[in-house]
Amino acid sequence: MIQRDYLVIGGGIGGASACEAVRQHDKRGTLMLIAAEAFAPYKRWLLSKGFLRDKNAAPNKLTQVNEQWFSTHKVDARFATVVTQLNIDRRLAVLGNGETIEFNKACLAMGSRPVRPPVAGVGLGNVIYLRTLRDAFALREMAEHEKNIMIVGGGLLACETAASLRQMKLKVSMMHRHASLLNRYLDPDTGAWLTSYFAKNGVNLLMGESLNGFEGKTVLRNIQTKSGSRVAAGLAVVACGAEPNLTLVRNTPLSGPYGSPVTEYLETEEKGIYAIGDLAFYPDRLMGGMRRQTHWENARDQGLVAGANMTGKKRIRYEQLPYFWTEMFDLRLDFVGDFSLPATRVEMNGTHAKKKFTTRYWQGERLRGILVSGGTPKEIEGAKAELREKLGK
Repeated sequence: MIQRDYLVIGGGIGGASACEAVRQHDKRGTLMLIAAEAFAPYKRWLLSKGFLRDKNAAPNKLTQVNEQWFSTHKVDARFATVVTQLNIDRRLAVLGNGETIEFNKACLAMGSRPVRPPVAGVGLGNVIYLRTLRDAFALREMAEHEKNIMIVGGGLLACETAASLRQMKLKVSMMHRHASLLNRYLDPDTGAWLTSYFAKNGVNLLMGESLNGFEGKTVLRNIQTKSGSRVAAGLAVVACGAEPNLTLVRNTPLSGPYGSPVTEYLETEEKGIYAIGDLAFYPDRLMGGMRRQTHWENARDQGLVAGANMTGKKRIRYEQLPYFWTEMFDLRLDFVGDFSLPATRVEMNGTHAKKKFTTRYWQGERLRGILVSGGTPKEIEGAKAELREKLGK
């Protein structure tokens, strides 16, 4: 049996940041990182953007923390390794190779996994779920040989992937069950503008259509819609959302319907076990309520907080104004605040036509979110400061 003071499960940016923070505050404690992927932690957010568009891009262009860092800082990093069992009470983790790790404290950073729609044909060849570096390589290679590419979904990943493939001069269609793209975040007018912008850039849009299934013997040939249409496609990218990867802690208090519930210190109800990134369902000290975020900056910041708290040398509350951004074609959209509920009032300065505007989303008398299109770094920071001021924080 291998004994470690700290165990971090998950090799994304959250897990890497947790290791970084542990080593910052505890130079001697034994630390192990278990990562399912064969690659050192990388910038996953680039997979649907520049990395996908660059046919010559190598994996090292995405690397966030290289393997040498783990060796230098005495982190026992196990890549291409999975944890098959986790015994919370006994503090034991069983690895895929049969080894058992006894740990004192742990950080769960397993991220999320793509949602697979409950339809026929989801396992066909040429049906891609863009989540990992290997997925991106496969998509890049397949896209060169397929005439008709269908993106299923209308959220951030779907829009970024569709835009990148169109910029590669490929024939791209999008199927989305709602009337406009990014409908979860945008007001109707801005959503309609963005949807028309995709159309103007050559994306064939099937709006208001729901997926009924994929057809083909071994590889994809057609896509069925619930309205009865059959659309020819040799390649599909399914981007219908993601769910927290909580299989290891299923049927325990660490697994809830919205993620793994944690305190403001990112600690679960099991003392000494923390959850971060896509897993953490945490109290939002600024916006109020409980929240789970699935964005890179959130995972990195939470890893730094949880890693420090694991050592006991620090006691840090997690506090971050919700924020994320996206790039599609020549657009850059920054979202500051909470966009989870429909706004009761929307105020826009600027114009959609010029692609430079700021839109404020209100619920009653409370400002909840600010969308900035084509903003400078100073303008983004200004939006954050404005929202904090309005929240009284």
